[in-house]
Amino acid sequence: MSAASPRFKTRLFTAIVVATNVAGNSFLSRGMQSVGELVSLSPVPYIRALFNPWVAVGTSLLIVWLLSMMALLSWADLSYVLPVTSVAYVLVALVGRFVLHEAVSAAHWAGILLIMTGVSLVGSTNPNTAGKHRPEARS
Repeated sequence: MSAASPRFKTRLFTAIVVATNVAGNSFLSRGMQSVGELVSLSPVPYIRALFNPWVAVGTSLLIVWLLSMMALLSWADLSYVLPVTSVAYVLVALVGRFVLHEAVSAAHWAGILLIMTGVSLVGSTNPNTAGKHRPEARS
């Protein structure tokens, strides 16, 4: 295995985590808008909503997001993963604005700029500072 492999693996899974987060939440939002407001204490309307095709695709993508995030966190530090994957917030805002036609305020865009600055700073650091001192998994 080459020395570049861990960094490539981390970048690949970061991209998967971000893409599935953005796509999954976007599909879920689209589906729930078509389902309508749910304010029932009964689980039945929520279960029905799961069968909406948009919601079902969104939920499936978010399952992939969860599994990818678990894999990424198994070798990269939490203090690296969460800031770097927060670029998804930026992409969700762009999808919300240009695909779902949501209003995004100037303050929201300023926050997005701050997030991107933080992502850039954290992304340039080492994703695993624990190294060999990481506790081993128990069988």
